[in-house]
Amino acid sequence: MIRRTKSLLRIVPVYFFLAWIPLVYMGCDYARMKDQESIRTYEAEPPEMPAGTIPISGGSEVLKNSKPEDLHNPLSGKQEVLERGRLAYGYFCIMCHGQNLDGNGTVGQSFAPLPTNLKIPYVRQQGDGRLFYKISYGYKRHPALASTVSEEDRWAILHYIRSVK
Repeated sequence: MIRRTKSLLRIVPVYFFLAWIPLVYMGCDYARMKDQESIRTYEAEPPEMPAGTIPISGGSEVLKNSKPEDLHNPLSGKQEVLERGRLAYGYFCIMCHGQNLDGNGTVGQSFAPLPTNLKIPYVRQQGDGRLFYKISYGYKRHPALASTVSEEDRWAILHYIRSVK
């Protein structure tokens, strides 16, 4: 009896394997995988893009590739621009540079060295284009804000920084 059980144990895996072969080949239709739309992505003509979707003039690449000295603030120093700059400074800059623009913001105090004091002559003597470029694309530890802050707000922030004594 033991001998018969041992021989059955040898034969059962073989029969089990042979029984699964037809199920695998007949039960799974692997050819359907070739008929998916995702495999033939470029057989159909892509839809036409509306005009002006991709800018061909202006934009951030033009600013990034220009010389900072060639950039000029397009906004006037009117009261509404200063107010916009004050609000934008409060949203994006105050946490590092502080309420008094002195580099003693709540978050900025954890940095070593501290963020730049925006009232010092070194900062004040730089042109608007140079400061705009540094705000936009970063400088040393200053993060690039071009993708976070709108271009108009960055120019307004410069007006606000210049107006604070």
